[in-house]
Amino acid sequence: MSYVEALTIFHTGLSLAAIAAGIPAVVGLFAPSLRGWISPFLALAVATSVTGYFFPFSVVTPAVIVGAIALLVLATVYYAARRLGGSPIWRGIYAGGVVASLYLLVLVAIAQAFLKIDPLARLAPNQTEPPFAIAQFVAITAFLAIGFIATRRFSAAPVRDPA
Repeated sequence: MSYVEALTIFHTGLSLAAIAAGIPAVVGLFAPSLRGWISPFLALAVATSVTGYFFPFSVVTPAVIVGAIALLVLATVYYAARRLGGSPIWRGIYAGGVVASLYLLVLVAIAQAFLKIDPLARLAPNQTEPPFAIAQFVAITAFLAIGFIATRRFSAAPVRDPA
């Protein structure tokens, strides 16, 4: 097995684990009993983004840009977590960042699914066709709605244990 193959398996596993942990983490923004998922999710999201840079690349690709944005969002979330006891603005930034982090993982998962899963690849071989656009539109619409609600509700509620 080559380095790239091993890295691909590891990186994909991290990505799937991050998405799996991200779902209860986002729900935890609404249900305090699930807030324990936020820290593992954030750690897995960071690991996913960092390991993406271990792949060989010679030009800046959309994946490199999404990885940089993800790491910036995650850094902001970690900074906001230290400020949760402060203003509702930091609680809103924290909640919105958690949701945005999961969205970025799902965005990449959708793109990879349309590249690697044969029936999806046939529907959108260039990722410019309607099935791909619809999948991305549904994802961003859902995450914008969840992020808006989470930001408003989480910023209004007092928090005892911030991740």
